[in-house]
Amino acid sequence: MLKLLKRLLAVAIVCAIGGGVFYVTTLPAVQEKMSGARRMGGGISAVPVLAASARLDNVPVYLHGVGTAKARNSVVVRPQVDGRILSINFKEGQEVRKGDVLAKIDPATYQAQLDQAIAKKALDEVQLENAKRDLERYSQLGGNVVAQKTIDTQNALVAQFTAQLKQDDAAIANARAYLDYTTIISPIDGRTGIRMVDQGNLVRAADAGIVMITEVRPISVLFTLPQQQLAQVNKALASRVLSVDALDSNNQVVLDHGTLQVIDNQVDSATGTIRMKAEFPNANLQLWPGQFVNVRILIDTLERVVVVPTPAVQRGPNGTFVYVVEAEEKVALKPVALTMQNESEAVIATGVAAGDRIVTTGFARLKDGARVDVSAPETPGSPAPVSAKPETKTDPRNVVATACAADVQKLCPGVERQGIRGCLRANAGQLSDTCKAAALAAGRSQRKADNTVLQ
Repeated sequence: MLKLLKRLLAVAIVCAIGGGVFYVTTLPAVQEKMSGARRMGGGISAVPVLAASARLDNVPVYLHGVGTAKARNSVVVRPQVDGRILSINFKEGQEVRKGDVLAKIDPATYQAQLDQAIAKKALDEVQLENAKRDLERYSQLGGNVVAQKTIDTQNALVAQFTAQLKQDDAAIANARAYLDYTTIISPIDGRTGIRMVDQGNLVRAADAGIVMITEVRPISVLFTLPQQQLAQVNKALASRVLSVDALDSNNQVVLDHGTLQVIDNQVDSATGTIRMKAEFPNANLQLWPGQFVNVRILIDTLERVVVVPTPAVQRGPNGTFVYVVEAEEKVALKPVALTMQNESEAVIATGVAAGDRIVTTGFARLKDGARVDVSAPETPGSPAPVSAKPETKTDPRNVVATACAADVQKLCPGVERQGIRGCLRANAGQLSDTCKAAALAAGRSQRKADNTVLQ
């Protein structure tokens, strides 16, 4: 008889421990049963919803497109004469101004050619002076001493030397130009790229170039819009300068503000789009040549219109509608007509007045005339609500988890979380007294909760 009592006592202890572990792992289900019981006892409750007030606002109307940033001016700096590069006078990525020296080519050959042209002009000037003096002497002697033919020939010789001097001037200008070409300067304001040739190399006029300079302040953006929107753009452009925004790939951050400069003179028949170009100051280099950007162009502003959050607008068989919270916290289904709608807000033409409370969330159980429990939408950064009476009750699962932590580490190493309950049951006889006591207490709490649900 004593052995039987001991066995019964051992079975009871094991069952209590197993019940405690089961309670720890299934407490949310018990709570769900409790809440279900409360719902059955309390009847139909109000539908919890979030609501926001319709408001009057000025709403911009945008057309959206995709474009590519393009340098306003782009120049490949090439040598105009042959020769060896003596120096590179810029750094890659440097901002340069028009007229800045970029590189120098060995000028020795071209300086010699200029000196030769200047000397040739000096020789011709002496010959011209001599010819003029001979002509003067022949003219003073007259036709009785010097034949007229000789005088005419001398006149022709003076004219020849005069023309020769003009040719010398042209040769000097040409030689000086070639000499100037040995100093390579920037033709525009802009930013240098990666250089294409290094100091000491021999370059020729037909080479690819030395460096590319791009003007990025300001910068242009080429973008396209569907041809169906061309009439809207032309109408707006006829009355004012159109503002254009460049946005990042997520359409969240405005990179820069600019203006529309030109609309292409023909529609691309292959794609049905029209190209446009906008110009941006790009003061902080937010845009870079070749960069893909999203573009929006402001064509109109709707002034003092009724605006509601986009999620508030629902669609049914009869069109668009919203739920308006009326007296006694009941909702009324009201059809509405939309002027426009975007990702965040919708403009209502008819059906809603400013100040009406519009349901924005909680449509699953909502119908016309339903009673609602309205909560204000949460605002970012708002503090979490604090209860008037702080919760002081300790969760039994945490007590058991703390008390049995050493037993789990000792008896169930490497066991997954969902398998810990079965492991503790299998090793109930080896559990520590602390773990057994915590499990028994949890088991009693479980039975008390079950009885509450069944009452």
